[in-house]
Amino acid sequence: MGLQARRSASGSPGAAGPRRGVLQLLPLLPLLLRPGACGAAAPGEAEAPTLYLWKTGPWGRCMGDECGPGGIQTRAVWCAHVEGWTTLHTNCKQAERPNNQQNCFKVCDWHKELYDWRLGPWNQCLPVISKSLEKPLECIKGEEGIQVREIICIQKEKDIPAEDIICEYFEPKPLLEQACLIPCQQDCIVSEFSAWSECSKTCGSGLQHRTRHVVAPPQFGGSGCPNLTEFQVCRSNPCEAEESMYSLHVGPWSTCSMPHSRQVRQARRRGKNKEREKDRGKGVKDPEARELIKKKRNRNRQNRQENKYWDIQIGYQTREVMCANKTGKAADLSFCQQEKLPMTFQSCVITKECQVSEWSEWSPCSKTCHNMVSPKGARVRTRSIRQFPIGSDKDCPELEEKEPCVSQGDAVAPCATYGWRTTEWTECRVDPLLSQQDKRRGNQTALCGGGVQTREVYCVQAEDNLLSRLNSQKDREGFKLRKRRITSEPTGGSGGTGNCPHLLEAIPCEEPSCYDWKAVRLGECEPDNGKECGPGTQVQEVVCINSDGEEVDRQLCRDAIFPIPVACDAPCPKDCVLSTWSTWSSCSHTCSGKTTEGKQIRARSILAYAGEEGGVHCPNSSALQEVRSCNEHPCTVYHWQTGPWGQCIEDTSVSSFNTTTTWNGEASCSVGMQTRKVICVRVNVGQVGPKKCPESLRPETVRPCLLPCRKDCIMTPYSDWTPCPSSCKEGDSVVKKQSRHRVIIQLPANGGRDCTDPLYEEKACEAPQGCQSYRWKTHKWRQCQLVPWSVQQDSPGAQEGCGPGRQARAITCRKQDGGQASIHECLQYAGPVPALTQACQIPCQEDCQFTSWSKFSSCNGDCGAVRTRKRTIVGKSKKKEKCKNSHFYPLIETQYCPCDKYNAQPVGNWSDCILPEGKVEVLLGMKVQGDIKECGQGYRYQAMACYDQNGRLVETSRCNSHGYIEEACIMPCPSDCKLSEWSNWSRCSKSCGSGVKVRSKWLREKPYNGGRPCPKLDHVNQVYEVVPCHSDCSQYIWVTEPWSVCKVTFVNMRENCGEGVQTRKVRCMHNTADGPSDHVDDYLCDPEEMPLGSRECKLPCPEDCVISEWGPWTRCTLPCNQSSFRQRSADPIRQPADEEGRACPDAVEKEPCNLNKNCFHYDYNVTDWSTCQLSEKAVCGNGIKTRMLDCVRSDGKSVDLKYCEELGLEKNWQMNTSCVVECPVNCQLSDWSPWSECSQTCGLTGKMIRRRTVTQPFQGDGRPCPALMEQSKPCPVKPCYRWQYGQWSPCQVQDAQCGEGTRTRNVSCVVSDGSAEDFSKVVDEEFCTDIEPIIDGNKKMVLEETCTQPCPGDCYLKDWSSWSLCQLTCVNGEDLGFGGIQVRSRAVIIQELENQHLCPEQLLETKSCDDGQCYEYKWMASAWKGSSRTVWCQRSDGVNVTDGRLKTWVYGVAAGAFVLLIFIISMIYLACKKPKKPQRRQNNRLKPLTLAYDGDADM
Repeated sequence: MGLQARRSASGSPGAAGPRRGVLQLLPLLPLLLRPGACGAAAPGEAEAPTLYLWKTGPWGRCMGDECGPGGIQTRAVWCAHVEGWTTLHTNCKQAERPNNQQNCFKVCDWHKELYDWRLGPWNQCLPVISKSLEKPLECIKGEEGIQVREIICIQKEKDIPAEDIICEYFEPKPLLEQACLIPCQQDCIVSEFSAWSECSKTCGSGLQHRTRHVVAPPQFGGSGCPNLTEFQVCRSNPCEAEESMYSLHVGPWSTCSMPHSRQVRQARRRGKNKEREKDRGKGVKDPEARELIKKKRNRNRQNRQENKYWDIQIGYQTREVMCANKTGKAADLSFCQQEKLPMTFQSCVITKECQVSEWSEWSPCSKTCHNMVSPKGARVRTRSIRQFPIGSDKDCPELEEKEPCVSQGDAVAPCATYGWRTTEWTECRVDPLLSQQDKRRGNQTALCGGGVQTREVYCVQAEDNLLSRLNSQKDREGFKLRKRRITSEPTGGSGGTGNCPHLLEAIPCEEPSCYDWKAVRLGECEPDNGKECGPGTQVQEVVCINSDGEEVDRQLCRDAIFPIPVACDAPCPKDCVLSTWSTWSSCSHTCSGKTTEGKQIRARSILAYAGEEGGVHCPNSSALQEVRSCNEHPCTVYHWQTGPWGQCIEDTSVSSFNTTTTWNGEASCSVGMQTRKVICVRVNVGQVGPKKCPESLRPETVRPCLLPCRKDCIMTPYSDWTPCPSSCKEGDSVVKKQSRHRVIIQLPANGGRDCTDPLYEEKACEAPQGCQSYRWKTHKWRQCQLVPWSVQQDSPGAQEGCGPGRQARAITCRKQDGGQASIHECLQYAGPVPALTQACQIPCQEDCQFTSWSKFSSCNGDCGAVRTRKRTIVGKSKKKEKCKNSHFYPLIETQYCPCDKYNAQPVGNWSDCILPEGKVEVLLGMKVQGDIKECGQGYRYQAMACYDQNGRLVETSRCNSHGYIEEACIMPCPSDCKLSEWSNWSRCSKSCGSGVKVRSKWLREKPYNGGRPCPKLDHVNQVYEVVPCHSDCSQYIWVTEPWSVCKVTFVNMRENCGEGVQTRKVRCMHNTADGPSDHVDDYLCDPEEMPLGSRECKLPCPEDCVISEWGPWTRCTLPCNQSSFRQRSADPIRQPADEEGRACPDAVEKEPCNLNKNCFHYDYNVTDWSTCQLSEKAVCGNGIKTRMLDCVRSDGKSVDLKYCEELGLEKNWQMNTSCVVECPVNCQLSDWSPWSECSQTCGLTGKMIRRRTVTQPFQGDGRPCPALMEQSKPCPVKPCYRWQYGQWSPCQVQDAQCGEGTRTRNVSCVVSDGSAEDFSKVVDEEFCTDIEPIIDGNKKMVLEETCTQPCPGDCYLKDWSSWSLCQLTCVNGEDLGFGGIQVRSRAVIIQELENQHLCPEQLLETKSCDDGQCYEYKWMASAWKGSSRTVWCQRSDGVNVTDGRLKTWVYGVAAGAFVLLIFIISMIYLACKKPKKPQRRQNNRLKPLTLAYDGDADM
């Protein structure tokens, strides 16, 4: 670091080389100077070397009871041998022992607020020594360097340094140094030369010049700027008269000062010649004495008007007037022949600086509570102005100071926290979701399903309450019953199984029994008395069943009557053989009445006829059929029917548990009762007495319920009043109002108190304090104060007490009603401070005196008319001839009257189409913003501008216009997608098992103009709804009658036996719970399952064996394979007669189990999901998707579910799942906001905007949000008035040729239309009376300033050039981060060659700037024209510049192939001045000005 600091002191690159060598030797100096080095003897060499040294460890933590400087820290101290091992303390010198303890500062957490790191600015970037040795020949980007900064820990309140360890406790010490870049050198860039000026003399020999200005300053050691001026001699016609060698020169005014006291002046005059006093008339008083008397006379009156905020003192100032020759040397005034000399004195105002009071105490911290999110508040302190500045350019300092603060103390309460709360949701409304084309809208009471609920959201400090809910429970108990079960529950959320019909029916019976025996099958016929054939009995095999038909324990049927054995016959040989009885047919009627009686039939057939001898013969055909009665119960079926549950009403019997009852875990206010109607209904008849239905199965008519608590209306407290406007506008007569509101957070229910108090209140605003207007009150001008007599005693008018002076006046602040007000109110609200002093004139006897100008006469309104104002001569001036000269002293002035011709014309674009406000539909008492009609006829607007005959913009009222052209427009209305009604459901896709059924809607009209979109349609523009369906496989069954007797076709030798054919009837019948009933078409039954209607048969002969019909096949074992078999068997009924007859065949038949022929596998399958099913009247919301289970045989055929159920297969499928049909919520928008303020306060392009926001985005098939969320319309056109400076006048030196003078400019009121293209036009000042006098952002208008008029022959500086563009330091178009820089310059102008040695140096000034750009400079060349071309330097934005380098013309000669360089120098003067040391501003070096060209030749 030290080396770098020394390196930076090197003045120039040239000095760096030798110094660097010296610096590299510096580290060797300690070695050379060390005692004993290079054999030099050290002073103490005779002493023994020290073998033992004290060693110390690091300091430990600062310990102490209190925070701050009272802590103590310790460290270890030990004695060690020079070789490193520890030894006894006594071996080391005790006098040199270091301290093992020291005081320290104990840091605590609260010190964080008191101490902090102070970061100093980064110092200059210095090159790295090791890198600078390897500099490249050409600089491309720059040189790497290092810059450092100072960082100290400070105590913030006292701003004093502290130990680094305190700040390091909270935050590590920031970096002390960083890498930086030293950019490449940048040479000075200058502009092209201006045109040559006119010749400095109109005759004879003179000079003419041309100048240029600096475009970019030299930086980072670049070459300086060249001369900014070039000049050359110019000659014109010879002078006829001799040129004047002298000119009257006026010096600058001295500072304003007060005159000395009379005693001082008299002391100065003592010793002077007193002849002057003797010559004066005795009766004439000393003019100074007269002046003092007059001052004393008026002092009291002046003091009364004195304002304490302004201390106005009028003094005087003087200047020097001299006669100078061409070389600037002074000559006697007589050489400057002039009648009237300039004034050498004038009155002035003593400059006073602003004076302010001391700072007040800090205010309390604005944050009075504790909050971790924003822990800091602010505190302020103020000071007031004691005396305003007079004649000073410095404004008063800031009067308010603010700093962050934290509330201190233990009692600081935490800040209030706020959160969002919501009201209860309103009732679910389905109707807003329905399009207006929906026919169901007429019956809105029946709507259900998904809908829209709303609630209000508000910000409070409150908690929410929770409400409870309640459920219910049931129980049950027999008659003669039949039941059915729900195989498919209703879809949607329409009440579940409650919408299914009754599942239980009862029939009264006289002897009810709960358990009974049920015959399963008959055993074999066992002949009586042990015989082999003949009459016998068959025993029935039975099981015990309950009333539901379920098999139960046999013990439960001990009271039931056991079925008796059935009589039978076992045929003997040669007897007739009959088959067993068929099963009883289905009952012909379901009940028995007066005209109806249920019958069942069964039959049997002849298997073999009897022999001719001795055998029992077959019965006749009537004995082959039996009929029995069935369903003898009367045709009266009863069931219980329930109504809906009624309202929950208070149950007085349990009211004592009012506050402690809980129901399903939720607290309730009380338990009430719910009742419903339960009636006994006879099927197909209606309600009957309750005794007809089984009382034990009667549903409950009463159940407990939660009686909801009485809910009173609860509202939030009122919000704060909306703020009143803090300031009022002129002419605003509308009474401003403020309002407050509150919201209902709980609606009344169950008899609670209603909401009766208003939700909205408003009141008129009081007149705000800001509306009080203030004005400056100016008091009378005081007496005109002249320059003291002692100063002007030798000038004309001194004896009279006349001439120019200055007068002051007092000003005060008043309210509009005239009441006194603080001066600070007027400074803030009353505009600029009126002038406190003005120039005045006490007329001398020789002066002309006039009255003030009258007001201008009125205009008659005709264009071209004039108006006049007058004044008159007063006093002795009437007798003076010079005062009557109307050319010098006009008594009348005229001006043209304003001409009132106006024309209006439209400007700008049309506005959006704007609908009239207030068209809001109210739907069922609820404002549904989504259904607001955003269409129909509206209006669009175009602004009108009014211009006068001079093309100046004026108020639109001048053109009798309200400011707009209005035109009707149409906003197209949205049309929603329209679909047809649902078609009827199709038939189930399967006749057996589970399938689907479908219904559809088709598109009637597409949406347009932002209407509700259509749901997803298929390729034929239809939308489908699919639900699963189930067809009972046993709904239609084949029913067969018994086989007929075998009709023998081939007759044996014997009768009634042999081979033949037998037939039977096969019919398709509709199966019911009571069995097959009606005959139906055969196609409804499965044709593959149709039984045979005929078959071959063998009729046994009388002596042959007779066997029964084959029994059913046994089941194949699963899985099916041909190695397993199934079998069926038959029983012998009649044995053969002796040996004559044919013996009994094998009674068992087997066949292999073949898959899909006689053996099948079964598996569950499921249908596809249905579409989401809602309840019948729902529009959207929660629903269910269902699918059904199907049992599928291995050959792909759907069969009854019982086949899969018998196998106990796993059913892992979920049969229904919840789903949601997204509600078609229309986009809902907020109301339009009020129209905004105009984007421009004046002009043609102002716009007013109003906006709306989406309060509810559209969902599902709801109407989308419109694209138009913002509307604009033009503002009424207003002229833009402002104050504008005129051009500065030429520098005027009163009564002299050169020296210090003044230049003036006026300020005028101009009007424009606010666009950049419109040039401001001057109008009367009265239009700008309400506009604050600010020009270019500055409140101080400068209408006069001092200037210097050079004398003939003077060498002087030209005015400053304009500031250049803001330029960044860049490499390849990339900013290096050094910030922007601007430059301006002043060139030197020479009028006489012999005065060149008096010339000042040209000046260069730079300043930092923002918003800079990267610029590059490149040499450009034109095409060759013959042997020459133009070469110039061009900036990247296209501006041609030079860069101070030598420019050449290059002539190419082809024949000689040589290049000739020509330097064109117009003139070299013999008298060259010695270059001065260039003046430095902002580290920029300027070349000295020379009188010759510097080698630059313009091309």
